[in-house]
Amino acid sequence: MNKKLYVGGLSYSTTESGLKDAFSQAGTVVSAIVIMDKMTGRSKGFGFVEMSTDEEATAAIDMFNGKELDGRVVTVNEARPQEDRPKRSFGGNGGGRSFDRNRDSRGGSNW
Repeated sequence: MNKKLYVGGLSYSTTESGLKDAFSQAGTVVSAIVIMDKMTGRSKGFGFVEMSTDEEATAAIDMFNGKELDGRVVTVNEARPQEDRPKRSFGGNGGGRSFDRNRDSRGGSNW
């Protein structure tokens, strides 16, 4: 059964192929992904590696946790399931304060 690992503290220059190559030292890498910021296109500094067995995942944790990868000390542990978060609203009033530019909070005019 595949085991997914969280890899934190990645260098911004670490690529998915570099991550996969490094972790292949511990066994068969099913997938490797570096999480990218949608706005900037730059790495967020963490990623996930999926190893083919529990034993290989344990070996990868032992081999890389607290060790240097691409000039940065990384944290490697078993990935936890993503927590459900409330959907964020962008635009509109989105639950924020309503703003009427023609009236201040006392009912008078701002203009």
